Amino acid sequence: MTPFAIHAGLMFDGTNMSGPTTVFVEGGRITGVDTTGALPPDGMDLVDLGADAFLMPGLVDPHVHLGFDAGPDPVTAFIAADDEELLARMRTAADTALRAGITTVRDLGGRDYLALALNSGPEILAAGPPITTPGGHCHFMGGAVEGAVALRAAVRDRHERGCAVVKIMLSGGNMTPGSPPPHESQYSPADLRVVVDEAHRLGLPVAAHAHGTPAIRDALAAGVDSIEHATFVTADGVDADPALLAAIAGSDVFVSATIGVVPGDSPLVLPPEVAKRVQAVHEALRTLYRLGARIVLGTDAGIMPVKPHDVLPYAISQFTAEGPSPLEALTAATSLAAQACGVSDRKGRITVGADADLLAVTGNPLDDLDRLRDVRAVFRAGVRVR
Repeated sequence: MTPFAIHAGLMFDGTNMSGPTTVFVEGGRITGVDTTGALPPDGMDLVDLGADAFLMPGLVDPHVHLGFDAGPDPVTAFIAADDEELLARMRTAADTALRAGITTVRDLGGRDYLALALNSGPEILAAGPPITTPGGHCHFMGGAVEGAVALRAAVRDRHERGCAVVKIMLSGGNMTPGSPPPHESQYSPADLRVVVDEAHRLGLPVAAHAHGTPAIRDALAAGVDSIEHATFVTADGVDADPALLAAIAGSDVFVSATIGVVPGDSPLVLPPEVAKRVQAVHEALRTLYRLGARIVLGTDAGIMPVKPHDVLPYAISQFTAEGPSPLEALTAATSLAAQACGVSDRKGRITVGADADLLAVTGNPLDDLDRLRDVRAVFRAGVRVR
């Protein structure tokens, strides 16, 4: 690939801001970053995005489901599709994400190992089918298993197939008819420890779906790498134990908060009891932020109509309601999210040696985060997305 340069009036490198910047790209990687404002040498190909362009790392979504169509009944549509149909749907979802500037996604649960066959769109860090109990949450994806021997074998299978992460449904969920409810745990601490120990032995991170407080507590004790959702729900409310919140914030675990919806024409009206629970979940998240927990934005894209596969820019803006500044919100969706996914050596930053996964928008999103949806250019491994 011929070396070229990209110039923009503002640049966020994943951590810090700078003014006019030229980024040099060759072979899909960043080979230089000049923040003096100078243009490249004569004769080098230049993509001048303009003085009003804001250049930043491509966004990273650590929790999506490419196989869900963001329709009114994604589970039924998922089950009804054959593999060819599902792969086509997943490609469309991936392309939708990429056009929004989401250059890396972590697919945390799909049918069998279809996500490993996708070779277009953003870089896909696939979990394969989530490990779950027979009849448990998302068992229809093909990952139901129980018992220490079988759990250890399931982790090895994912490693051998090339998965980037192990996903375990530690608690129940909302989308699977007949499965345990979200506040109930599906695996014992001993079973979880088998999964975590084997995954870490093989160099794989573990993402634990955990809604109920006991599951969240078990996830933290077992040393999982990310707690997905972390809503602290009970059978009839929310139990965000202050000691547990402090322990999470004092640990190295990432909290993958389920944030991001596309606003509708009218405000969403929830039943009073549901609204009360949602308010308590948000208060727990705000407390985690104040305590310094490592929070990233796992949108759960695909699971409902308000969560299409390009929802992450909305999530960044909506995250600031929990306390973070716009700069912190951008960091959560770039360099911090790359850390959560184990790819911070080459994703989520504009620095020499990183992948040339880049997003340019019009205007400064630190003044108005809605500008993230005014996409001027997207580059994936140095190739401009048309």
